[in-house]
Amino acid sequence: MSDEEHKKSVFRELQADDDDPEITEISSLCFNCGKDGMTKLLLTKIPFYKEIILMSFECEHCGCKNNEVQSGEKIQEKGVLIRVTVTSPIDLNRQVIKSDYATVKIPEIEFEVPPQSKRGEITNIEGILSRCIAGLEQDQPVRKTLDPESAEKIEAFIQVLIDTKKCEKPFTFIIDDPSGNSFVENLNAPHVDPALTITHFERNKEQNHLVGIYEEELKEIKEEEEEETEAVTEENVTPDTLADEVLHFGTNCPSCNAPCETNMKLTSIPFFKEVIIMATNCEACGHRTNEVKSGSGINEKGVKITLRVTDPIDLSRDVLKSETCAMSIPELDFEVGAGTLGGKFTTLEGLLVAMKDQLTGHNPLVSGDSATLILKERMQEFNEKLDNIITGKTFGCRIILDDPAGNSYLQNVYAPEADPEMEIVYYERTFEHNEELGLNDMKLEDYEENE
Repeated sequence: MSDEEHKKSVFRELQADDDDPEITEISSLCFNCGKDGMTKLLLTKIPFYKEIILMSFECEHCGCKNNEVQSGEKIQEKGVLIRVTVTSPIDLNRQVIKSDYATVKIPEIEFEVPPQSKRGEITNIEGILSRCIAGLEQDQPVRKTLDPESAEKIEAFIQVLIDTKKCEKPFTFIIDDPSGNSFVENLNAPHVDPALTITHFERNKEQNHLVGIYEEELKEIKEEEEEETEAVTEENVTPDTLADEVLHFGTNCPSCNAPCETNMKLTSIPFFKEVIIMATNCEACGHRTNEVKSGSGINEKGVKITLRVTDPIDLSRDVLKSETCAMSIPELDFEVGAGTLGGKFTTLEGLLVAMKDQLTGHNPLVSGDSATLILKERMQEFNEKLDNIITGKTFGCRIILDDPAGNSYLQNVYAPEADPEMEIVYYERTFEHNEELGLNDMKLEDYEENE
């Protein structure tokens, strides 16, 4: 493979002037006549949404044709649980991105759509209810003849769904997605939506199996990591000398999925702890990213750091935001949950810029043609206020980092003395915090019994 081919994105955008879209052709069995047909695969992506695999089959012997679209998106590190309190027709119009692995629930009427029963889709809450009603009504004429009793019960439940769609009573709309690839529109974006709750969670064994992750694969990955560690040790790279070494390993670009290289280094933050910094630079699309992992696990207590920005120098403070840390700016009525920006080690200005880029460029429901005029105006107003903070034109706002794992840090420019503009509070985690961190499912005694 040449260097030019190696740098190409795996999932490329469809372009009219692309002479070589790299369509893969595979000879495959025709289920209609039993002879060999031809399947064509095209890996591409939908702007502001996700990567997809287009498949087209045609048999030259019997003329059978079939087209299919499959998701090419990666499985996120954590699953996502989204709860929406629906109280008005406006809530029914919330845009929804539902992956193949998502379960849809409405507890008030004991309604549930299991995972993989329907393809992933872009719709709204009303659209999901309408499709379920249409699906149940489809076979009702036949069902009334063959099984009148079941048909009567289904007819009654269809009416319940119709009444629910009228939004005569408030109800809870829940999406439980182990793959972490589902979204529900925030009607107050970029501000906090009181009717919308998003929680990220660690997958259990059954959920890993659902998304195609098995223990055997995890063991193989662990064995490979152990082999790499042994190889590093043989090269006389010990934990004592890791601080002076930059390690390299192959990976895929998080933006275009092209092969690239990630650099990793262990470093120590003064007055804090050791962290692992990983930086990736993709030569195919130019995407650059860095991620930070704690080198010391989860602390006994969570930490909440509040800084009042009173001087442009405050924006140059070093900040370590772990992947479990939530961030908020009360003066802008703005909050981002844990996992939104991942782990970052940068300056406060760099963190605010990354947060702005994440909001405007990576959110599929506030970018592109799907965004409403009101939302675009609201986003423009918010971006102007955020730009004033970034450029040092606005002072007095508070920036809050809340990390249940206790692995986030904001530089104290007065160290080792106390910082008059910064407040650090350590707190005991709640059950919900431990649930998000996966601590409630840990077995600390007799953990070898199930192996």
